[in-house]
Amino acid sequence: MCRHLGYLGTPVSLAELLLAPAHSLLEQSWAPNDMRGGGTVNADGFGAGWFRHDGTTGTYRNGAAMWTDTSFPALARELRVPAVVAAVRSATVGMPVGPELCAPLTDGRWLFSHNGKVGGWPDTLAKLASRLDPADLLTAQPTDSAVLWALLRQLLDDGAAPEDAVPRLVREVHAAAPESRLNLLLSDGTRIVATTWTHSLWVRREPGAVTVTSEPFGPADPWVEIPDRCLVVADAEHTEVVSLGEDSCDIPN
Repeated sequence: MCRHLGYLGTPVSLAELLLAPAHSLLEQSWAPNDMRGGGTVNADGFGAGWFRHDGTTGTYRNGAAMWTDTSFPALARELRVPAVVAAVRSATVGMPVGPELCAPLTDGRWLFSHNGKVGGWPDTLAKLASRLDPADLLTAQPTDSAVLWALLRQLLDDGAAPEDAVPRLVREVHAAAPESRLNLLLSDGTRIVATTWTHSLWVRREPGAVTVTSEPFGPADPWVEIPDRCLVVADAEHTEVVSLGEDSCDIPN
């Protein structure tokens, strides 16, 4: 499994967010706390994507382990941005490795990450993938995450709101591949939409900012763990948590 993170709020340097804190995303690349049987380290690459003040996006990806990259720290110290999606990757057995396969995946104003795997890949996604435009399917990278991103983009391009498109995709993929792990994270720079589906997710609210992440970092407070099978919709001021199943998704205020 991977570890991912989304941030919205007061501009922050990538180093402050991803490198400097105790148990940062960097540390999670070699010493994650909660992989739930999905590997032991996240050494198959990493990526960081950010939204500039004008709404455009930038990305940095490397197909090698985050701790081996000697160029990223200098960039991370210099770059201050109001919104970030970042991830470290633990590739599912049989999946290829390379910088272009690392989250966040992007298209226009969106940044997307998938923490998990599609059970029975690729056969279980064949029927869902058949509704994609052939060009989208042919240009998608050969991973389950990339095909999930193509399917989600299709829903968004057809006019679905992100808070509707993300849970719809999760339910469709679960119906086709019940053994899947589907923690998705999507941002357009003004909101974060994320799911818990058999994996961990935590939220931290601070004045004018929100962070959503697979594992908490920095001080223990005020992180709140999100129950399984929930949808999180957050912006810099508000967070809503909605159940995707039968159980409650109540969290402390």
